[in-house]
Amino acid sequence: MSEINDPRVLFAAERTLLAWNRTSLSLIAFGFLVERAGLLVQAIEPKGTHLAQVTLTFWLGISFILLGSFASAYSARQYSALLRTLGPAEFPPGYASRWGLVVNDIVAVLGILLIFILVFARI
Repeated sequence: MSEINDPRVLFAAERTLLAWNRTSLSLIAFGFLVERAGLLVQAIEPKGTHLAQVTLTFWLGISFILLGSFASAYSARQYSALLRTLGPAEFPPGYASRWGLVVNDIVAVLGILLIFILVFARI
């Protein structure tokens, strides 16, 4: 248990969580862009596109989406572990410190759902 008794510790941890949230959203968005780039190349030049190139961009994009989902879920887990170490004096009265966890968990679940949609749409 922390003995600092300063709410700034909570706020610093929350800023870190939100930075990881932005990072995970960026990775998911970049993965979706990479995944769709293969389809764009195939649509622009259907005869010159190799199946290997489209397959590579698909799995590379899926990998970025998976990495973003993992980053979101893992950062929520780390933040939750930190919250358990804080004392009551480090939480401002009435402050809902769990909203960041909820948002990160939702981002992780939606990222995994996006992977399933993209994989099953390809079949």
